[in-house]
Amino acid sequence: MSTSIAQVVARPVAAAAAQRKAWGQRRQIQPSTAVLLVALWTASIANLPLWQALYALPELADGRGLAFRVTFCIVLAALHVLLLSLLAWRHTLKPVLTLFLLAAAGGAYFMFSYGVVIDRSMMLNVLLTDGAEARELLSLRLLAALTVLGVLPAAVLWRTRIAWPSAARQLRQNAIVFVAASAVAAGGAGLFFQDLAATMRNHTQLRYLINPLNSFYALAIVGRQPIQRNGAAVLPLAEDARLPALATGARPPLVVLVLGETARADHLGLNGYARDTTPRLAREDVVSLRNVWSCGTNTAASVPCMFSNLGREAFEDRQANTEGLADVLQRAGYAVLWLDNQAGGCKGVCDRVPRVDHVQLRKPGPLCRNDECYDEVMLQDLDERIARLPAERRARGVVVFMHQMGSHGPAYYKRTPAQFKPFTPECTTNALQQCARQEVVNAYDNSIAYTDRFLASAIDWLRGHERQWAPALLYVSDHGESLGENNLYLHGLPYRFAPDAQKHVPWISWFSRPFERQSGLASACLKAKAGQRLSHDNYFHSVLGLLDVQTRVYDAGRDIHADCRTPA
Repeated sequence: MSTSIAQVVARPVAAAAAQRKAWGQRRQIQPSTAVLLVALWTASIANLPLWQALYALPELADGRGLAFRVTFCIVLAALHVLLLSLLAWRHTLKPVLTLFLLAAAGGAYFMFSYGVVIDRSMMLNVLLTDGAEARELLSLRLLAALTVLGVLPAAVLWRTRIAWPSAARQLRQNAIVFVAASAVAAGGAGLFFQDLAATMRNHTQLRYLINPLNSFYALAIVGRQPIQRNGAAVLPLAEDARLPALATGARPPLVVLVLGETARADHLGLNGYARDTTPRLAREDVVSLRNVWSCGTNTAASVPCMFSNLGREAFEDRQANTEGLADVLQRAGYAVLWLDNQAGGCKGVCDRVPRVDHVQLRKPGPLCRNDECYDEVMLQDLDERIARLPAERRARGVVVFMHQMGSHGPAYYKRTPAQFKPFTPECTTNALQQCARQEVVNAYDNSIAYTDRFLASAIDWLRGHERQWAPALLYVSDHGESLGENNLYLHGLPYRFAPDAQKHVPWISWFSRPFERQSGLASACLKAKAGQRLSHDNYFHSVLGLLDVQTRVYDAGRDIHADCRTPA
């Protein structure tokens, strides 16, 4: 029988289709293979910051140390396999592995670039970061890291066909993988148990470098201890707070409380820094306390703590959220106003007092550009804002909180107007690791110098109101900053092993003659405490004492002004 032309053409087409089908079947992989490949990728490449930290430990420099690091990598991969095997199902595997890859890519970039670790505190920062702050962290290096470490592996994963067995067989395979991974993890840990226990005990920060498990663990802790966002659920504090009557002829206090941002005490010329970063304050009769330590290493931790009456240790162990300093001052009878020049907000401490946020502060002019303003904008229209506060409260006194943009990183160069940059050249990118360290320091020091200008301008404004008021100013920063020392940048390391640069903060006070006379405060006495170790634990009680707020929650033992006041 003769073969038709159609049959002749169809044969190679069918053969090609069969070959493509066979090739497609060969390209399929088992779910357990996908889990293993992702686990190996994240445990090795995406954990470079962890391996770098382990390599730097002198006790792991010998051959046994090398064997420990290799075994630790195998154990870490096994732990990843163990966890992922629980989610290795048809409709969950690829989404879960994708999330794993992207989380590992982001964590690896920030830990490697800035020397940070990821714990509950850092996760709180991430969750509370607004759009403006997030944009400052964007860079081509970040995009490249996310693409290489996360997006490309995820793309390969989604293009790969998974050979799915029946549900029963998949359950059996998952169980086998889980048991095998558990055995590998336990065996590896047992082999170097003493080394592992000693390393994790002596270098606890390493546990926050295990990527991406650190991110998921931190998120779980935040979920168990949620951020308080509902003002109605905050318990009242100092319901007995009151003010004594003003003496005849006395002027009501006008006090500016400046909440600094990311300023470290050792970069202030007032505190002995080699550079004169505070020339204008040096000409004022200010008191600079040089040995002050923060509640935390980031704004979300420090600000609620320093505005609390509890102190750092008790605040961390608190069972409920309560009101803070601003609430107590308002309850006592003061006219309270909060001005916020930072998009990140006040972390809940100003929720129940009159406030002006960064958007409302923004107005056309040289102090504002794009979606950000320089700190001096808070002094504009200030008299009008105060005049709108209740008259009966103003008659007792006015307290104005000013939350700075300050030295907010990593884009330090954006914090200072071009005409006020005494230190050059400066780093003009948010990818600090691309700049020479001196350029990073220059940009940061310029922001400190601009804070000096802002504080001096605030003092000038206060001095202009001495005929009607008794003015004073307190400036305290929320936390410090790492500027490349030991390859660490920014802030947010867990408090226990954060460097002093992230915890040592400035505290500067200025008191007008009318204020000193009415309060009985002796500045010379306070200056004698310049080297005394103090902390944010003193802030709440020192402000209450300074403003003569009478309440049972006031602790004179924590008031740094208590023994420097004599009755008027």
